[in-house]
Amino acid sequence: MFDNRGYDGASLSDVVDEAGITKGALYFHFKSKSELASVVIDAQRRISMAALDQIVEEHEISPIGQIVMMSQELGRQIRWEPIVRAGIRLTLELSATSGPQEPYDDWLERCTELLGAAERIGQLVPGIDHARTARFVIGAYTGVQLVSNVYTGRTDLEGRIDDMWAIVLPSFLPEDQHDTIPSLISCRWRPSTGESLLSDDFLDQSS
Repeated sequence: MFDNRGYDGASLSDVVDEAGITKGALYFHFKSKSELASVVIDAQRRISMAALDQIVEEHEISPIGQIVMMSQELGRQIRWEPIVRAGIRLTLELSATSGPQEPYDDWLERCTELLGAAERIGQLVPGIDHARTARFVIGAYTGVQLVSNVYTGRTDLEGRIDDMWAIVLPSFLPEDQHDTIPSLISCRWRPSTGESLLSDDFLDQSS
């Protein structure tokens, strides 16, 4: 519902109708639309950050490779996980009016850490400001997924993320490592269990 109509366009009555539940059941968990939106955003953060943690645990790849893999995994989640899609839209809409910054902070912190790790192993041009670069990457990624949604409903998102990295990585990597760019761009991840990272009982976590 939030994904299709946004925060302002969706009401709790709409949620009741689409979910096929009673108003009493909904109001038992959520006292207001803003409370429901907060739970959706929190659920999206848990799903996305859990995936990032698993990427680090399951793959011994370079820091830049991890950043690329994380960006593509978030793109996959945006396309196929309704809660992630809704959480991303809510974050974008509400952040324009003093809404939540935490989802951005999560990604900025993780990206900044990985850029620092990349410089320590010689995978990043020396002297690059890690926090400033992370902010640029997150901003560029946000724009890429928004424009992809406008033009194709995000059906081309994977390719557009590849395009972003093809343009950005040559400015990050030392020149003698530019031959690794194609393999970095191709980094992908799928959950080793083959299962969705979305818990179907997130309603219970709000009570």
